[in-house]
Amino acid sequence: MYLTPQHILLAGASGLTGEHLLDRLLNEPTVTRVLAPSRKPLAEHPRLENPVGDPAVVLPQLRGQVDIAFCCLGTTIKQAGSEEAFRAIDLDLVVAFAKRAREMGARHLIVISAIGADPKSSIFYNRIKGQMEDALKAQGWPQLTIVRPSLLLGERLEPRLAEQLAGPLSRLIPGKYHGIEVCELARAMWRLALEEQDGVRVVESDELRKLGK
Repeated sequence: MYLTPQHILLAGASGLTGEHLLDRLLNEPTVTRVLAPSRKPLAEHPRLENPVGDPAVVLPQLRGQVDIAFCCLGTTIKQAGSEEAFRAIDLDLVVAFAKRAREMGARHLIVISAIGADPKSSIFYNRIKGQMEDALKAQGWPQLTIVRPSLLLGERLEPRLAEQLAGPLSRLIPGKYHGIEVCELARAMWRLALEEQDGVRVVESDELRKLGK
């Protein structure tokens, strides 16, 4: 069954994927309202509500009914400054956002995780992503879609050296490890938002590329 979400809550709209997804949402004629809290102001749009400030302050103040929530929050340990700061964003803030979205009536959450996410992984990054997935599953969402993209390909305002070096190589790797264009990921997430499917669905990068074509 296909749905037409009208009221949308979006976290991470100023990031690479979130920016592309926000543009897509605001150009969808069925979408009447996008509520996108952020630390810095976003470009104004008649269908965009953009509360600005510290997430710890802004999240509890969000108001209104929403149909679906997208979570594009994410950073790197280098950008965050420490493992603790990384955990605070990629685990704690994601879980807090999802909890608030559920309180506002959202029945479907689409969240960006990472390829290789595993709560028992010896790799810190993958372990935190796996813990985040488990925490969201425990919230009891009627519909939870976890997307696990491989290396994101796109132009960032603040380029990441590792991505710049690995990007060309990732285009040559087959299967789910093949790099994915951020515009493809945004399109795939919107297509997934239109599908009604109870329970948890994990979508790996190769399927995301097909959905985003």
